[in-house]
Amino acid sequence: MKPIFDSPGRNAVVSLREVTPDNLEQIIGLQVAPDQEVFVEPNAVSLAEAFLHKAHTWVRAIYADERPVGFLMLKSSPEPAVYGLWRLMVDYRFQGAAFGSRAVEQVIEHVRKQPGARRISLFCIPQDGHPGPFYERLGFVYTTGEVEEGELRMHLDL
Repeated sequence: MKPIFDSPGRNAVVSLREVTPDNLEQIIGLQVAPDQEVFVEPNAVSLAEAFLHKAHTWVRAIYADERPVGFLMLKSSPEPAVYGLWRLMVDYRFQGAAFGSRAVEQVIEHVRKQPGARRISLFCIPQDGHPGPFYERLGFVYTTGEVEEGELRMHLDL
């Protein structure tokens, strides 16, 4: 019997690709698990926000081999040389295969190549199941005392 859903394996090649008219519908269709919806906006909302801030955002679809598995959005800050990982989501069907961490590692390398880049920051909602431990495994640390709209700031110095 053939599996209903063919998922890429853990050894799939992870790449970051532009969101284009050809993959837009697939990217919008990706979803996190219902209990994770509090932590990240739907991709359609993220893409609309990226459009409104297009001079300062870098959006990419996360692919595992040839299958879109997630989405991310990076924002440059008014503060020179600081970048914000504004959004990161991996579809619930593909979580646990290290696609998200491999994508963030590529984002880190992308930012390191930017002139004068010093830091990547992000915010986490401090609720059960939040992604803070995931980011800590990638080297991010909590920025002491920095809270914005109830979210804790984390950063990675480059």
